Amino acid sequence: MSKRIIDVVSYDPKWAKQFELESKAIKDVLGNIAVDIHHIGSTAVPGLAAKPIIDILVEVTDINFVDLLTSEFISLGYEAKGEFGISERRFFQKGGNNRTHHIHVFKAGDNNGELHITFRDYLIMYPDIAKEYGELKKQAALECNNDIDRYCSGKNDFIKYHLCGQ
Repeated sequence: MSKRIIDVVSYDPKWAKQFELESKAIKDVLGNIAVDIHHIGSTAVPGLAAKPIIDILVEVTDINFVDLLTSEFISLGYEAKGEFGISERRFFQKGGNNRTHHIHVFKAGDNNGELHITFRDYLIMYPDIAKEYGELKKQAALECNNDIDRYCSGKNDFIKYHLCGQ
């Protein structure tokens, strides 16, 4: 099995269209339990360098009902990962080591979901900070030796500071 490559690339305006297409398929699976579907993460911020993986946050009325729809997500090409380190989340990934999409499903109003949206909006509102974040991500990708935990660790202090002032 090949190893996942951590690659941060320049912003691609096609990411917005890729989100739109995938969000329609997700809405078809979830139907009325989907409250809202958001494009989050760095691919949602115009001009921001990112790993070319579309992060999608879905707010639902009932997180447990999502478990009954796992086979539908699998039929769309996703792998179900359960909570995957965040309580009360359902996480799905598409593309194996060549990821194309992540879905983060939270009950509407969940604080973890709200933080993702808040950080995205903050970066959109402050392009200079987004640019600084993009440079940090490029450096973290170069230094992490394709270790996703090291890559994420290289960004954590920046994110905490800008979300919480810590």
